[in-house]
Amino acid sequence: MTDLAIPMPTMSGSRATVYGRVFVGLLARDIRVLRRDFVPFVIRTAMNPLLFVFVFTYVFPKIGQGFAASNGASFGTVLLPGLISVSIMFQGIAAVAMPLSVEFGATGEIYDRVMSPLPVAGVAIEKVVFSALQSAIAAMIVFPLVILIPSTPVHFAVSSWPLLVVMVALASLASGAMGLVIGTAIQPQQIGLIFGVVVVPVTFLGCVYYPWFLLHHVRWLQYLVLINPIVYMSEGLRAALTPEIPHMPVWAVLLALTVSVAVMGGMGVKGFLRRVVS
Repeated sequence: MTDLAIPMPTMSGSRATVYGRVFVGLLARDIRVLRRDFVPFVIRTAMNPLLFVFVFTYVFPKIGQGFAASNGASFGTVLLPGLISVSIMFQGIAAVAMPLSVEFGATGEIYDRVMSPLPVAGVAIEKVVFSALQSAIAAMIVFPLVILIPSTPVHFAVSSWPLLVVMVALASLASGAMGLVIGTAIQPQQIGLIFGVVVVPVTFLGCVYYPWFLLHHVRWLQYLVLINPIVYMSEGLRAALTPEIPHMPVWAVLLALTVSVAVMGGMGVKGFLRRVVS
């Protein structure tokens, strides 16, 4: 298979136009590779939420070990926004951090990319955008799992389509930015360790399996988890999909996710530039 050609700059084209064409070319190349490996991608992405949905919303109710949920909602209803957040987070981090560990290490492929007629920062941003696309696909994969598997009905209703789209986009970009930070700050041989000591705790303390307001019983923890970006992903998706369950104010979620994208994106780009130059 021949890779898509990257358009080269011309004297007649403006610099912004050339950069835009190169950016789209890099993104199109990555999308073509994703299409080629789409079935393994779907299997890898679906496995984690599939196990959680099957155990917590099918097996546990069948054996009489159901969970109490807010406002009389089933646990599957509470779990849906959290599982989407987890899928977005895992996919976003893995789609950037894992490839970077290889490209900066064994293959050195990243140095071929930064030789394209695009600023080095643009190459880093393209990786975040591509990971955000994968995260959005991962979010869509969760819906049929949560609808078909649970033994009790899962009720959700999109309160606002624009809000849902914005939440998924911000959550996906924040996850990709976090992956860029991890992929540029951690040595390749330590990537597996990071998933164990950072990603898993962040997930369990990310209001995935319970709404944030229930943590008022553990007040110190309720405030401590506010440094965790996945808290805002889960709460924002609750506002968009299960508005009957108490959640954070939408403005606070949007502000927190926007700040997360800006701060982690800036850190990731700086780390990328540092790794490339060194």
